[in-house]
Amino acid sequence: MTTNTYAVEGRTVIITGAGSGMGREIARGFLDNGARVVAAGRRLEPLEETISGAAPERAVAITADVSDRGSVDRLVAETVGHFGGIDVIVSNAAIYIGGELADLPEDQWRSEFAVNVDGLYHLVAAASDHLVASKGSVTAISSVSGLAGDWGQAAYNASKHAVNGLIRSLALDYGDRGVRFNAVAPAFTATDMTSGIWKDEDNLGPFLNRIALGRVGRPGDVVGPVLFLSTDDASYITGSILTVDGGTSASTGQPHA
Repeated sequence: MTTNTYAVEGRTVIITGAGSGMGREIARGFLDNGARVVAAGRRLEPLEETISGAAPERAVAITADVSDRGSVDRLVAETVGHFGGIDVIVSNAAIYIGGELADLPEDQWRSEFAVNVDGLYHLVAAASDHLVASKGSVTAISSVSGLAGDWGQAAYNASKHAVNGLIRSLALDYGDRGVRFNAVAPAFTATDMTSGIWKDEDNLGPFLNRIALGRVGRPGDVVGPVLFLSTDDASYITGSILTVDGGTSASTGQPHA
């Protein structure tokens, strides 16, 4: 990515789930464009790899579990202590648990919501005063699975629908205080979480048939949209769910001719 393509220089950004996949690419995108980055996640080593080579005054790795409010409170406090404030939050941490509802143990259902939905809630609740002070923004990494349904993904679908609804409600609640809330909704993306599918051509075929651009998403595909939503060029955009899905959601669902 070209340095300073996006006007985020000097802004302090927290990215959760920054140790791999989309989170890692987003964190590096902000660094490439002059932002100060807090790479957050459960394990320190991959976070340090994400920000490798960045000066300490530009980047810090902080371990945090977004499903735990106390952990998120500490993340916010350490961020403010290190950089003096918070301008942008990218709520990226997520888990995926498949299976039909009747076969899904309750603890797995609750785990899905604890990370995917409660994680966003904890971040906003803990950082809201700082975001109001900076007139900042929050971008959640949601999914096209939050716009419609999928077979065998009841918990994941429900959690991503909840994320989209929460983003829209927060946009209304905080609009008069100058804080913007948006979501980016990718479709199938080649990450560690989906490696069992995209590394197998037989499994991948049905997914490709639904993608207008004819390829699966790459983690870097979301970087530009996320950075844009964090700039003043997006100052009149809030409550939006931006699909970054190669045209997946453009289809009615009928098969390719």
